Parts: sequence; C-alpha cells; structure tokens
Amino acid sequence: MAIGKAETTRVRWLETLEKFKRDPDEPGSSEYWSPSLDCASRDELIAIQSEKLAAVTPFLYENSAFYRRRFDKLGLAPTDIQTVDDLAKWPVIDKSEMMEDATENPPYGTYTTLPEELWRDRGWMMFSSSGSTGVPRVFRYSQIDRDYWAWANARAMHSFSIRPDDSVLICSGYGPHVFAWGVQFGLSKMNVATIPGGGMTGEMRARMVDRFKPTVICGTTSYALHLGRVMEEIGLDPAESSVRLMLVGGETGTGVKNTRDRLQGLWGATMAEFYGCTEASPHCGGYSCPASEASDGTISTHLMEDIQIWELVDPETNEIVKEGERGLTVCTNLNSESSPQLRFLVGDYTTFNKERCDCGRTHVRAVGSFSGRADDLINLRGIKMYPVQIEEAVRSVPGIGDEYEVVLSTNAEGLDIMSVRVEHEMDVGPAVQDAVRTSCEIRSDVEILAPGTLPKTEFKAKRVRDERDK
Repeated sequence: MAIGKAETTRVRWLETLEKFKRDPDEPGSSEYWSPSLDCASRDELIAIQSEKLAAVTPFLYENSAFYRRRFDKLGLAPTDIQTVDDLAKWPVIDKSEMMEDATENPPYGTYTTLPEELWRDRGWMMFSSSGSTGVPRVFRYSQIDRDYWAWANARAMHSFSIRPDDSVLICSGYGPHVFAWGVQFGLSKMNVATIPGGGMTGEMRARMVDRFKPTVICGTTSYALHLGRVMEEIGLDPAESSVRLMLVGGETGTGVKNTRDRLQGLWGATMAEFYGCTEASPHCGGYSCPASEASDGTISTHLMEDIQIWELVDPETNEIVKEGERGLTVCTNLNSESSPQLRFLVGDYTTFNKERCDCGRTHVRAVGSFSGRADDLINLRGIKMYPVQIEEAVRSVPGIGDEYEVVLSTNAEGLDIMSVRVEHEMDVGPAVQDAVRTSCEIRSDVEILAPGTLPKTEFKAKRVRDERDK
C-alpha cells in the first residue's frame, strides 16, 4: 500500500522532534536538565528552529484543514516557510480564527493535526481554553505529546531547583486546564513525589501542608495567597511551614512586584513561575531560573527556544517590534504532534532580552515577566489600562486585604466610572485613590469593606466586573 502524504509528513515531523529531544529521561548536569540545549548558542538555537520549521510546515498542510485553507488563501506553499526569517510571510493567528473554525467544525475544529483514528489509537487527554470570550477551543493531545510535555516541564522545574527529595502539593481541581496536568507529568519524569490536592477545601489543603510537610506548593498566585491566609486562620504560620518554593501559573504572578513581595513574605518562600497557553504552549513555555530577579528587583522569565519560537509584535499592526521594545507575545510551537502552531498570538505584554543570563542559559528572557494580556485591556473614557496596573497600585497600600474587586459601571449622567473595592480595617480610600491615579492616570471611587467581606479566590482570580451600559 502506498504511503500517503499525510503519513509521510507525520513520520518526518516525529523524527525531527525526536532528533532534538536531548537528555530525555534524566538531567544532564546538576544545573541544567539538558546542558547542550539550555546553553546552546544563538546560532544553534536558530538552526534547530529552522530545521523544525522545514519539517512542520508540510506536516501542518497535509494534516490540518485549518492550516491548509490558510496556506492556500495566502498563496503560500509549505516550502515558502523553511527558516525563522521566513515566518514574517505568515500573518499571526489570533484566537478569533480558531473560534470561527470551532464554530463551523464542531466540536474540535480543524486546527488539530490529530485525526480521529489516531485519537482512538493513542489519544491522551483533551484540554480546553476557558471559553470566557466566545466558543471554547478544544485541543486533543496524544501520548506522544504527553511525553514531550513532561520533558519540557522537567527542564523548567529543574531550573528552579526542584529535585527528587522534594514533594509537591498540587492545589488544583484537575479540570481540563493544562497547567496542573503538565506539572504532574513533569514531576513524574523527575521522580518527584506529588500530593494531589484536587477536590479539597482550603482548610483541608492547609492541614495537608501541616501534616505531610510538602516542600513545594503548586497553584495560581491568587490561590497561594488564599491558602496562606487559611493557614493563619486555623492557627498555623505558613512562614514556619515546610514549604520553601511556590510554583505558580495560570495568571499573572511574578511580574507584579507588590503581589510577589506579599506572597513571598507570607510564606517565607521563593516564588517560581510557569508561563504558557493552551493553544500553542501547553507545556511550559516560560520559566524562572536562579537568576530571575535582578538587583533592582526586576523579574525575568526564560522562554524555551529550542521547542518554540517567540516573537513580540506591535498591538496595532502585528508587525515585529525592534529588540528591546515592548510588544505582545507570539508563539510558534515546535514540540507537539497534535498542536504545532505557526505564529499564534498569545497576547501578553513584555520586553525581550537575548543576552546570556547570569544563570548560564542562553534562551530569550521576558524582562519584567508578563504585565497583562491584550484581551484584558480596560478602556475607560479613552484611558487604557490593564488589571495588573490596578493590582500593583492596590497592593502598594499597607494593610490592604488579599482580595479586591474592580467594578466598571455607568452613572446617572451616562459617564463610565470605575470603583475599586478593597478590604481594610481603616479608611484608606485616599491612599488607594492616589495609588490608582499614579499607576493608571485616572481617578477611581474607592469602597472600603471589612476584612473577609469579598469572596475568597479558589482558582483563577476574576477581579474586574464590567457593568457598563453597552
């Protein structure tokens, strides 16, 4: 029987993935899981990326109707994109294109490269975007993907000192979200013990910290704050616990200095971060390293360039910004059988630095980590701001509770206004107003609530409530 083009391109793509999977099962040194990749020269990284691109473009064309239509519409052939420099020919893909595809081709869309017969043969797990805006985008991943995820995540977690003598409490409901599952399988590859914390109350997890002495907790930034407060409420001091490291992901974390300082002070532990997205970086795309925090307090996050290509683009034009300028993250995923993606607009603001890090790694760093997703932009009477700016301002006022809420509404005169609701034992309204005005250049109303009034965050924090007249 003749081998079809789709099968031929799949074989070539999987062979290319395997070629560049170095140190697959154990670390190559005490400092780096894969020394030859983590410390590769810029020329070596670009050569790896280009070789993977030359294999993945025909694979996408033959195995994804979504990509085949897009190639044809643009008048491009897979051979037109063979190197990193060729990527500029391919306009960025945003989530709206995938939503449209999922709507027209339910339930999975056609952007996947895992056909039904392979899903039945070697399917691993289905994940979904949150679906907070529009149609949820569903992604089916194979057992081959699972192994590449675990390897990538192990490299990241090794970089911030997780070792086999650690134990990790994973504070997650284990739903169709990539973060916790990726951590779980990465730790398994590292031979690190895990304590699954799904389906539990905050108090139950706090008691587990006290009883089983995990050295690492894993969850969102908001939940780590919540869990620490629950420990205090039941008479336990998180700073005196066994926890030495907090692995956070799923929402903005290390890039908000006042939140980072609050969380590290509460737990007496350091904070490390995973960065990625369901669509194009389901494994760890960005990660902390031993030199993440500069002497001036600025945090930087590495991006794993041998398995992904990261770019920054202008939010208005989607053109690549000059090195050192701020832009939105775009990811080309080169580490998946089921979901390689070309130039997907992840959409977080940051600035890149390609100089070798003090930790010895050569992969690009996001300076200041990530300071707000474009989708979260608030436009209030022409003044544009991001929730992280409000968070930084609120956290700067001493004694403010961990929970806060931003309410956007329209007053009787038809004017859109913003109110910030915070918890404090005293009237600190003027201080909060001043902090918000300094950070966001706009005046806001402030409502002071008694401590414990606002709902406690159990997973991802949703702090902005938009009630404006449409």
